[in-house]
Amino acid sequence: MTEAAEPAAGTDAAEPFAVGITVRGYETDTQGHLNQSVYLQYAEHARWSLLQASGIRQSTMVDRRVGPVTVETTIRYRRELRAGDEVEVSCAFVWGEGKTFRIEQTVRTTDGTVAAEVSAVCGLLDLTERKLLPDPRAAFRDLADKPALLGLADV
Repeated sequence: MTEAAEPAAGTDAAEPFAVGITVRGYETDTQGHLNQSVYLQYAEHARWSLLQASGIRQSTMVDRRVGPVTVETTIRYRRELRAGDEVEVSCAFVWGEGKTFRIEQTVRTTDGTVAAEVSAVCGLLDLTERKLLPDPRAAFRDLADKPALLGLADV
């Protein structure tokens, strides 16, 4: 049901991880469809679920004084969602060089229809210095028990 994010030349990308979510009535707006802000919550839920599946706990990140940050997000709405709809939210890290990386996500209905595409530019913040880490790949590789889920080959 999911498809791999297309990495740019010279980058690595993980196969998409996905979580299922049922649209709840209180998440809809007066038009009867999913409120635009909830797509970001679904995307964030999938991101944290992927981190946890890779063995990274939020408490460990806090203990090590690092935390993920989003510096830019783009959402492309493709099809409305209504209360009771079942969706799958995929999540794939796309690595390049430098301090930032992309997270590509797709919200799909159970029949495979794309409801939304979310693309985010992210980094890993040093919580003491309040600056992005120069090599988030190395930090995530060190934090994760299963770095391959994040698109990071074992070294």
